[in-house]
Amino acid sequence: MATWLFVGAVLFGWIGVQRLRGRSFTRLPKMAGWGAAALAATCLVLALVLPPIIRPDLASARPSSSARLRFLSPRPGQVLRGNPAAVQVRLDLAGGRIVPFTSTKLRPNEGHVHLYLDGGLVSMTLSLGRTLIVAPGAHRLLAEFVAVDHAPFSPRVEAWVSFRVGA
Repeated sequence: MATWLFVGAVLFGWIGVQRLRGRSFTRLPKMAGWGAAALAATCLVLALVLPPIIRPDLASARPSSSARLRFLSPRPGQVLRGNPAAVQVRLDLAGGRIVPFTSTKLRPNEGHVHLYLDGGLVSMTLSLGRTLIVAPGAHRLLAEFVAVDHAPFSPRVEAWVSFRVGA
């Protein structure tokens, strides 16, 4: 629809400009030239405003999942030793299934696990276990079970844990 509105804007704009300059469409009254220019402006505004209004909101179109995700390790507040430390990450996924493919055919309890360390993506994994090499300091680990298109479920299926690495 937006394409047709842009085409209409160009067409009406061309007619309006040609008539108002007196180059063509001379049988049309000058008021018709102004009307064509107004129609061009209206088509342009509608082409930009209507699509977001009539397009379905993607957030509300996301599937929900009954899956639950939790950390088995590290434990909340755990202090690990090393400089850097090898952190064994183990997750438990109840009611969901990790699949090895990406698709646009979304199923509510099939997907992948994304792992974030301190806000940065460190893994898009197909398993519930992973070893991360982590520098000393306080850290936050977030795991999210996402749909097979790598976008989140609505509501999100997440678990997080804070831990510390001491030298």
